[in-house]
Amino acid sequence: MDYNAAANRVIELRKLLNQYSYDYYVLDRPTVPDSEYDKLLRELQEIENTYPDLITPDSPTQRVGGEPLSGFAKVVHDIPMLSLANAFNEADLRDFDRRVREAVGDSYEYVCELKIDGLAISLKYEDGLFVQGSTRGDGTIGEDITANLRTVRSIPLRLNEPVTIEARGECYMPKKSFEALNRIKEENGEEPFANPRNAAAGSLRQLDPKIAASRNLDTFMYAIGDTNGLNILTHSEGLDFLERLGLKVNKERRKCRDIGEVLQYIAEWTEKRPNLPYEIDGIVIKVNNYAQQAALGTTVKSPRWAIAFKFPAEEVVTKLTGIEVKVGRTGVVTPTAILEPVRVAGTTVQRATLHNEDLIREKDIRIGDYVVVKKAGDIIPEVVRPIVERRNGNEQEFFMPTHCPDCGSELVRLEDEVALRCINPNCPAQIREGLIHFVSRDAMNIEGLGEKVISQLFRHELIHDVADIYRLKKEELLQLERMGEKSVSNLLAAIEASKDNSLEKLLFGLGIRHVGAKAAKILAQQFGTMERLSGATREELEAIPDIGEKMADSIAAYFENEEAEALIRELKELGVNMAYKGPKPADADQLESPFAGKTVVLTGKLSQMTRNEAKEKLEALGASVTGSVSKKTDLVIAGEDAGSKLTKAEQLGIEIWDEASFLEHLKS
Repeated sequence: MDYNAAANRVIELRKLLNQYSYDYYVLDRPTVPDSEYDKLLRELQEIENTYPDLITPDSPTQRVGGEPLSGFAKVVHDIPMLSLANAFNEADLRDFDRRVREAVGDSYEYVCELKIDGLAISLKYEDGLFVQGSTRGDGTIGEDITANLRTVRSIPLRLNEPVTIEARGECYMPKKSFEALNRIKEENGEEPFANPRNAAAGSLRQLDPKIAASRNLDTFMYAIGDTNGLNILTHSEGLDFLERLGLKVNKERRKCRDIGEVLQYIAEWTEKRPNLPYEIDGIVIKVNNYAQQAALGTTVKSPRWAIAFKFPAEEVVTKLTGIEVKVGRTGVVTPTAILEPVRVAGTTVQRATLHNEDLIREKDIRIGDYVVVKKAGDIIPEVVRPIVERRNGNEQEFFMPTHCPDCGSELVRLEDEVALRCINPNCPAQIREGLIHFVSRDAMNIEGLGEKVISQLFRHELIHDVADIYRLKKEELLQLERMGEKSVSNLLAAIEASKDNSLEKLLFGLGIRHVGAKAAKILAQQFGTMERLSGATREELEAIPDIGEKMADSIAAYFENEEAEALIRELKELGVNMAYKGPKPADADQLESPFAGKTVVLTGKLSQMTRNEAKEKLEALGASVTGSVSKKTDLVIAGEDAGSKLTKAEQLGIEIWDEASFLEHLKS
């Protein structure tokens, strides 16, 4: 990039960064993910490093944070509250370690701490009495929020010792407080907070301290502003001292002898992070010895003796290069975004769901847009929104096709549906997706017969419907790529074993519209055999609890179809079980069980059995096992590493058992 191009890009980057910073720090309404801000800031830093005469005092690289909000008195920090430089990968951390080693030699150690996702604060005590609390602000001037901080119960109004000291830390909102607050806001018809960090910031910036008091905020203190006059030589000693004074300090801190131990700590907390009762967005690494910190010094905006490792962003920005459509097993045609590869929550994402055409129109998503991508539930990538400000006029609107991309049939939109459908029963895409569903874990659960193998078998015309799965021969499978003697034998054994599944597995696998796993279980329990179910009238079906009119119509229509009747007959001839093997509802009612009639949620990892095995045992004893915690939940069984479901159960006051209690009740 030549000088003129660099100068123009600097102007563009500063405009973007200043706007994003204003939205985030002043308005408390972030418009882009942190990762996008960090990426643009790093680009600006690189240009300014190449062309130092482009640096100006008002550049975002020369400031720490946002301007103080009006409505609070301003506080000048005796010592600037600097922000930390960021590391995004192992290479960045090793580069930081190299710089430390070059400056202080080989004899040093680090202290690692969890990076709490809240609002940085300063607490001043005179002779042990709390006299002032402030925000970081722009690093030099903050906001006086003493009245609000006095309402935070983890902040002592008088220390255990009559010292004059400034303690620095983070004020945050615990997950359960955040969920409770948003629930209240939604009930009142108000817009919920985007995340706990913004909720904490918004609470501390309330002019009425009573509002802050109602928000159940908390703190962790992580530093002493000025250690002069204190007989403290290391950062870890300083944290111990703050703790001794009665201030709250995070106990998950750890001293590390080298960068290898730092990386181990990061790996540990990357895995354990979801189980914390508060949000963290990274790990802070500090040189422990104060003398070595002084030798390393600081830049204008950050210390050279510390760095913040940022976890992979849960939301990132990338370019949407195209939109493809896929036909599902029910004929629904779903648009999928094709993205420039980007890391999201630890994995590389190139595709993300767009749900339907109406949603694309509502969000105004266009091909060529830069878009915000996240993982829904940290699992399924989806496009959140376009960044309209980055459009250059070359973006194109997307229109759904009028005909099926697989079979060419005209697509239709059924009444009261937003989705387009292919209604051709012989559509290859629907048949393939139906086969994948049939062998899935909650259906026939045929191990070794996943999506790739099914596609391979379908492509080689070895299977055309689910009955063909039970006709597969060893010699046919051995001809396929990556199919060895052992894998073929295991696959055929798994197919044979699936013939003995209880009726509800087969019902769910058949993919009858509107019939999920729970409804399949209810139907199997009620009718006992496929023969009785297939002969049931609509009135008989509607009389069953949880089977409504729409589902009853769908079930009856399925069994009236000649092709469905022929398929079931084939499966029966091939030896597939057509009867229910589990306990009848009457059996469960008669059991004197602590689970009978109760709604139970399983969460975390069980050591003595799988979650599915536990679910089957509970249902056999009369329980209804659901996937989410609500006011209707009677009992939560929590295994290891239980996360948000456990937190919500505690918040709602629901009875909670560990695995040992669960096993004890099973024995009794």
